[in-house]
Order: sequence, then C-alpha cells, then structure tokens
Amino acid sequence: MRSIFKLVRRFVATLMLSLLILLVLNIILFLGMASVGLESTGGWTAAETVSSGLAEDGQGGYTLDEAGRAELEKRGAWAILIDDAAGDVVWHSENLPPEIPLHYSVSEIGRGVRGYIRDYPTTSASRGEDLVILGFPKTTYWKLLKNTYDYRLIAGLPRTAVLVVAVNLLCVILIYLTATSGVLRSIRPIVSGIESLPEGTADGERVYVREKGLLQDLARAINRSSERLARQGRELRRKETARANWISGVSHDIRTPLSVVMGYAGQLAEDEALPEEARQKARMICRQSVRMKNLVNDLNLASKLEYNMQPLKPEPVSLTAVARRAAADLINGDAAGTYEVICQWETEGEPCLVMGDKGLLERAAANLLANAQVHNPQGCRIWVRVRAEGEKAVLEVEDDGTGIAPQELTRLRETPHYMMNDGNVKEPRHGLGLLIVRQIAAAHQGEAFFDHGSCGGFLARLSFPRIQKKES
Repeated sequence: MRSIFKLVRRFVATLMLSLLILLVLNIILFLGMASVGLESTGGWTAAETVSSGLAEDGQGGYTLDEAGRAELEKRGAWAILIDDAAGDVVWHSENLPPEIPLHYSVSEIGRGVRGYIRDYPTTSASRGEDLVILGFPKTTYWKLLKNTYDYRLIAGLPRTAVLVVAVNLLCVILIYLTATSGVLRSIRPIVSGIESLPEGTADGERVYVREKGLLQDLARAINRSSERLARQGRELRRKETARANWISGVSHDIRTPLSVVMGYAGQLAEDEALPEEARQKARMICRQSVRMKNLVNDLNLASKLEYNMQPLKPEPVSLTAVARRAAADLINGDAAGTYEVICQWETEGEPCLVMGDKGLLERAAANLLANAQVHNPQGCRIWVRVRAEGEKAVLEVEDDGTGIAPQELTRLRETPHYMMNDGNVKEPRHGLGLLIVRQIAAAHQGEAFFDHGSCGGFLARLSFPRIQKKES
C-alpha cells in the first residue's frame, strides 16, 4: 500500500507545482499588462505637453513648439484649443480630421473631456481659462464613460484577490480529487495484486484482481499473468517433487547392490590366493565403490536440504570443536603425511558457539577439508581457522595447492542448483561437495563464500550467527 501513497503524494506534488507555476506566470502576465496599461496613460501627459507648448504669436493666433509637435507626431494625435467664453476652436493642429467640429457647447465639451469626439478617444488639459483637447486614433484607447466604482470594493480589493485565489485553488483541488478518485480506487487493488504475485504464485495459488473500473484491462492482464504463473508454479512443484522422489528412490535402490559389490570386492582384495594384480583391481573396485556411495549420499543429502526434507536438530555447537574433529579425521586418515594441517583458533579463550545441527556442521567442515585433499593429491598445507567476528562465528579452510580457475570460481559462486547443467560434460573440479556446504550454511542462516586463497590455493569461508553462551 505504500506504493499507492507514494503515487498519491506524487500526484499532489505535481498539482501543487503546477499551481505554483501557474500563479507565477499569472503574476508575470498581470505585471506585464499593468505596465502596458501604465504606458497607455501617457495620453494625459501628452495633453499637458501640448498645452504647455502652445504660445500666442502676437497676431491673435497660436503656435506649438517643437516638443508639442513631436508628441503629436509620436502618438498620431491631433489637438484643438477651445475658447472658454465662446466655445469656438481658436487653434487646431494641421492633421485635424475634417469631421471634427470647430464649435462646442458646454455639454459637448463635457462629453469630449470624458470620452470621445466623433469616436476619437480624447484627453484634455487646461490652458488658463481655455481647454486643450487631444484626439487619438480610434483604436488607441477604450474609454469607459460611466466608470464609477464603490469605494469599499476598491479598498477591499487585496482581500478580494486573496479570496478569489483561495476559492480557485479549492475548486482546482476538488476537481482534481473528483477526477482522480476513481483512478485511485482502481489503482489500489492493482497494486495489491502486483505485490501479491511473487508470494501467491510461488505456491501455485492464483492472485485475482477484480476486473472493474478505469484499469480493468490492466487487472485482466494481471489475472492472466497470475493464472499462468500459478500453473507454472504447480508444474514446477510437481517436477521438483518427482525429482526428489526419484533421487530418494535411486539412492535407496542402489545401496543394496553397491553393498554387495563392496563386500565381494573387499573379500577378493583380502584373498591371498589371488594374484597381486587381481587383488589390486579388487582394491580399486572398493575405492571407486566407496566414492560412488559417497556421491549417492551427497546427492540424496543435497536433495533433502533443497526441499527442506532434512530434519535439523538445533543445539549449541562449538564451531572450534567441529573444526578440530574434521582436522583430526583428516590427519588420522593421512598415513603418508601428505597434508600438513595448521589449526588456528582465534576465539580469545571464549567458545565460538553457534545454534545448529552438529552432524551437518561436521559434514560441512569435512567436505571443505576433503575438497582441499581431493584436488591436491600431490599434497599441500591446509589452514583451518575459527574466529569470532562480532555477532558472527567464522570457519575458514584455506590451502596452498593448485587453486581454482577464475571461470570455475565464477561457476561455483553462481550455480544456484546442484542439478544445474551448463552443457559441460566434463567432471567439474569443485562440485557437489561445496554446493552441499553452501546448502548447510543456508539451512543455519549462515553464508558460504569461496575465493582464491592468499597463498595461491583455494579459500572457503563459512559464517554463522553466533550465540554468546551455551544454553542450559
């Protein structure tokens, strides 16, 4: 459900950002229009300029100075001077339109001052007792003749503007919530269905999303995907069950004939009546039979660990004791002294305890030592280390033997399954034994790490959650 809230927050943030951008743009637009409007008030200034530029010429007429003529030319305007006593036009500019009257009554003067003369917008200025009127092109200004406003309206304009913005904002939010409420109601089951897909279909169960609303097509697609994944999950589970049963059956069925082969081969190897060559072959049969038995046992154990069929008997176990037992078994079995085992217990006098199955932990340690022994038949040095790292107990086995090729190390790290087949028919150098080690570590909430050793050989590290003291 957090995804829905995140989506809603994103929608709201987008809305607020859009409103902010619109507000800024409107303010900029308003200021621009206001500046144009302020520039348009220059018509009244022009009338004052023309009025001050008029001077009597001494012959009963008037002349306009250079500044006044420039102002008229700049604005495309014409000008007249009306005598206060008679209402006659006593002076006018040269570009006076012919339809402009040359005599005005008091009412006509009032209309000209307030608005228009023959549809020409006008402005005015006084010159002594007389009146100067400027006329502009018809499309220059739009003058309101009855522009009277209530004082309270003008005084409360800031408050009114804030109220209008608030009402507009509220309307936008309501419209947004109304428009998206259906989408949000449709998104909620969609998100829940998608979040449930990995867990639900993994067990072969189908996840169903009601196909209704704006996103019904997406819900229908999720249902189809869920059905397909559930079907694949059920098929995979049946295949895995069949494979586990097959491995268990083969392991059980092969024990009896293998035991017979080992028994007869052992008797032949001990029969002094046979030639030495025949006895040597019998011993070879015994060794290979033992190896086959161990491989079958490993395969069966790997299958049980993968499908959680191997019952664990958790108890406090000393990792140091497990490592010491495995090292002692290797030394006792190395009659020729081919391998030098160096034990290093870095536990500072405290028992390095983990909660686990002692038999499986001993199997993991034995597999690590056997791996170093099998892949270095010419002999090598083997370091067995146990140490505490904070809340972790660590077991390391390192050798200075032939090591492992980079591609083999990559395969070992990335192989997710003991039955994985990459098309390589050759026997891998490091195979099922180390994968069992990794499975045992995972069964104990631990980790297995494989790498090149510091002395050129192979390094295996197991880490498990550490318990501070043995439970009584």
